[in-house]
Amino acid sequence: MLLQLLLVPLIASIVTCVSDEPHKPRIRGITAFLRMELANLHSRILEGVSFLRRANDLFQNGGYDVQTLRITTQPLVEYRQQISLRDLGSVLRTMDDLADQHKLTISVGPAMQSDEDDPRIVDLLTEILAGSRHLAGSVRVADDSGVHLNAIEAAAKAIMYLSQNSPKGQGNFSFAAIAMLPPYCPFFPGSYFDGAGNHFSVALESANVVLNSLRSSTSHELQRVTLQKTFAGALTAVEKVANRVTDLTEWSFAGIDASPAPGEQASIGSAIERLSGAPFGSSGTLSAVALITNVVRNIPVDRVGYSGLMMPITEDHTLAKRWAEGRISIDALLAYSSVSGTGLDTIPLPGDISEMQVRNLVRDVATLAITLRKPLSVRLLPVPGKRAGESTEFDDPRLVNTVLQRLP
Repeated sequence: MLLQLLLVPLIASIVTCVSDEPHKPRIRGITAFLRMELANLHSRILEGVSFLRRANDLFQNGGYDVQTLRITTQPLVEYRQQISLRDLGSVLRTMDDLADQHKLTISVGPAMQSDEDDPRIVDLLTEILAGSRHLAGSVRVADDSGVHLNAIEAAAKAIMYLSQNSPKGQGNFSFAAIAMLPPYCPFFPGSYFDGAGNHFSVALESANVVLNSLRSSTSHELQRVTLQKTFAGALTAVEKVANRVTDLTEWSFAGIDASPAPGEQASIGSAIERLSGAPFGSSGTLSAVALITNVVRNIPVDRVGYSGLMMPITEDHTLAKRWAEGRISIDALLAYSSVSGTGLDTIPLPGDISEMQVRNLVRDVATLAITLRKPLSVRLLPVPGKRAGESTEFDDPRLVNTVLQRLP
């Protein structure tokens, strides 16, 4: 008994020390950017699979948990220059089958890149996405040329279609309207590229790093310094492994999307609340979001994508809880997006939302992205048959259920 009494505090202190150490981030995804040759589709995907498995092994040997392996092809709209819409549908279904076979997710990039592109390609994409769990795609609604009004209309139509034609509207998880997003972003569904290919980038699930680094801080300045040091160490270590992948495979490393995305065990909402000292949505949230984003964007590593702060409502347990409590509004998320990223991400909406309302939300984000010259995106989840005040019933393990809120 005496020995047990002596060991208990010793064991507790060891556990505390271990849990206090900043954890490594998980690798949300390793994304290979590969230009497809329609005549050799299978062999090109096998080339990507071979690279991804090699990269996966190197990251796992470095002590990282890799969640997904991904391929991003040239933009879908470019395929249309070579084949008919009917044949394009066959190509997408073949890709879906190959992705399932090789346990991949494949992004086919934007179905519209300019306002002059054929919106029927968006219709085809959404028809395929409604029955797929392995493909992702997007529509570009703003770039340096301005806001794309035709693309916004096509995106709103796609969101409404996926809401009504995929199980519980979950097909919208794989579709995004993107604005001012640069190439080589590893986060889906906005991922795309416009070069020769054979590049790769890395998406992190690093909310745990942010949360742990804020544990013992007492002021915003101390929190900023601690976060800067911890996050820089975490990202530098990831970049070191990525550079080794390049050395051993000759695939070019495009960079890390340093956005601290949430995961199953780590909430970025909880990290923000620890920093602000108040529930997410309260006064102090915006300044906390800005502080974390500023730190992320000043880490001395090669960065791609959003590299801001992701606030996906239905991918984060704390954010889903605050949404259910009515503490978070869409207008507040737009305000937070002005000092972070990624816009309106995985927002649960009543199923009776109109296409005009969806169009207005997408246009607001596109306008904000153009005005601030920053990457933002829109991923909305209207839930068919559900009204404000009712709970979602998602059965996708990537999504957290919450209570639907009434739109203004």
